[in-house]
Amino acid sequence: QVQLVESGGGLVQPGGSLRLSCVASGSLFGRSVIRWYRQAPGKQREFVAIITSGSTTNYGDPVKGRFTISRDNAKNTVYLQMNSLKPEDTAVYYCNLFSAGDGTGYWGQGTQVTVSS
Repeated sequence: QVQLVESGGGLVQPGGSLRLSCVASGSLFGRSVIRWYRQAPGKQREFVAIITSGSTTNYGDPVKGRFTISRDNAKNTVYLQMNSLKPEDTAVYYCNLFSAGDGTGYWGQGTQVTVSS
């Protein structure tokens, strides 16, 4: 069983930065693919970033060049560094873990990011 605990959201001004964290319990982290998604009220859930067990990364087009995903397997933690934030980045950000060990996916509770002047 895996539990994901997210943190780092908050209110920032346009052009600012935030770093989100997602800490996973259990022993499956090192074999897992981690994704970040976001969802604004009334909008579809949107892919943000992915990092594989081999640390290969990719990003959704709206965040390319601004966001960076990374992982620290020793801490069972994945990070999303968000720079040059825009008002349209405002959303609830969700961490998703897919475990090759048990073949299932897990979701975090979400953390609110608000970008506003």
